[in-house]
Amino acid sequence: MSVMLQYLLEMSIYVAKVIHGRVKVKSTAQQEEEKRKERERKLKIYVAARDACFSKRKDGILDDEALNLSQQLLSSNPDFATLWNFRREILMHQETVKNEDEVQKLYEAELSFLESCLKVNPKSYGSWHHRSWVSGRLPRPDWARELSLCDRCLNLDDRNFHCWDYRRMVVKMSKVPVTQELQFTDRLISSNFSNYSSWHYRSTLLPLLHPGSPESPSLSNGSPADSPPPSPQNQSHRVCEEQLLKEYELVQNAFFTDPNDQSAWFYYRWLLGRAQRDEMISCVYVSREDGRVAVAFSRPVNVLTNGLLLLLDGQPQKVQWRSFHPQFKHSPVWISFALADDRFMAFNHLVLCSAGRSESWCRDSATGQELFKSELSVEKTSVLQSELQSCQQLQELEQLNKWCLLTIILLMRALDPLGYEKETLTYFQTLKEVDVMRSAYYSDLCSKFMIENTILKMEYAEVRVFRISNKNLTNLCHLDQLLLVTHINLSSNQLRRLPPQFAMLQCLQVLEAEDNCIETLEGVYQLPKLEDVLLKNNKISSLAVLQQLASCPKLKRLDLRGNPVTQAADVEPQLSKLLPSVTDLLL
Repeated sequence: MSVMLQYLLEMSIYVAKVIHGRVKVKSTAQQEEEKRKERERKLKIYVAARDACFSKRKDGILDDEALNLSQQLLSSNPDFATLWNFRREILMHQETVKNEDEVQKLYEAELSFLESCLKVNPKSYGSWHHRSWVSGRLPRPDWARELSLCDRCLNLDDRNFHCWDYRRMVVKMSKVPVTQELQFTDRLISSNFSNYSSWHYRSTLLPLLHPGSPESPSLSNGSPADSPPPSPQNQSHRVCEEQLLKEYELVQNAFFTDPNDQSAWFYYRWLLGRAQRDEMISCVYVSREDGRVAVAFSRPVNVLTNGLLLLLDGQPQKVQWRSFHPQFKHSPVWISFALADDRFMAFNHLVLCSAGRSESWCRDSATGQELFKSELSVEKTSVLQSELQSCQQLQELEQLNKWCLLTIILLMRALDPLGYEKETLTYFQTLKEVDVMRSAYYSDLCSKFMIENTILKMEYAEVRVFRISNKNLTNLCHLDQLLLVTHINLSSNQLRRLPPQFAMLQCLQVLEAEDNCIETLEGVYQLPKLEDVLLKNNKISSLAVLQQLASCPKLKRLDLRGNPVTQAADVEPQLSKLLPSVTDLLL
């Protein structure tokens, strides 16, 4: 009986010690104390080595011992930037006392050491930067080895952006063919559709290998032989149509495989995008009445730095240019006050202001510039229509997929922005319900598209009146396209401000912005022709907001009914003092 009791006791002790096949080791105060002492011992060694390195650097001692000390420290902590700097100082000194073969061996050893550092932390800023520096100083660099290293690192983590940056440097220095790199992205994407870095890298390679035909007049004057080879700096990221159609098929396979992965959807959005516009003058406006010239560019520029020449009857004039608003140094619209004359010319734009006319202008239309919609070939139209149908079928299966909904909208915009306007609004409403957290972004994007459509309609009608009321607008954009507008109606929207860019409307005479949520008027600034401002039922709460209106010399009528500011004491006499030109004040 006593034997049985002893056996049971031993079994209970064994069960207590073993859980799921692993021996349970009980931590003791003594073990914790031993661990603490070991940590302190290692810390003392680390601090002593660090102080020794700092002392040597301070004294300018750049010997092998300093190199070894820094190596010991960086092996355990490769993110010590000061030590990498010290190490570079030592290596540069070694270059002065060694021959080429010795320098080659020195740097090859450094590359091997760096590989061990990358094993400690594959995303170490200091290690990758130092490797780039070392590779650039090697007398005989082995770029094949470096590419192989990049391949191994990207196989472990295909989103290691440090490695991607380093690979681009290696490719540039070793002159790896673009076709080879494009095949590299093919391989990575085929193994993992979710490889966002590969999709992005592909977007930088395609314009180099399959450039689209440039349409800029400045590029068509020279002969092909005189044209520089394509590079990211001198080409505008267009891709030829034939290759684009192939890319549509590739990316469609990706998002049909995993509709919830965003990488392929982002790449698809890039494919649907338009190339960056060339820098050029898009509109010149001349007013004889006040001798004013306004010049609109295709994108923001700084003419104070680059220069802008104004000619009167062929003679250059010394004029002062200013941005439309002091907040912007780079601006798409620049204004100057010059002597009134019969002829104004800026660059290749000629504007005649004949006798009896108070103003004149010359402009390129948004349609002609393909600003909001590119002209599509029959083949591309057919492909995009097929893509749209495929996405709509996918959306029926994945009704809560925001990427699919957004892509449907972008395809409709690419095909026919005006023809699909109603369907676009419906999809936007669904998108805001599916992705509530980003509903404000979708509202702003929808506002942008509605403004683009309204600009196209205004140009088709050849009028200078811009009406976009009751469209649920949440922001204003493309205001540089409205330089010539005289009357704008923004009523019954959800606008909270008139941004500084609103000051680009240099011809504006009537502003209707009733029934919004406007709180600030930053953009109603130095509008020389503005006469009527209708702001009924907004949220303007202080006179300070209205001070901007004092910069508009011709303002006569101001409607502030339904704004909190009208409840302030003595508001009418204060407004009369602030805005003496206003003769019709509605409170």
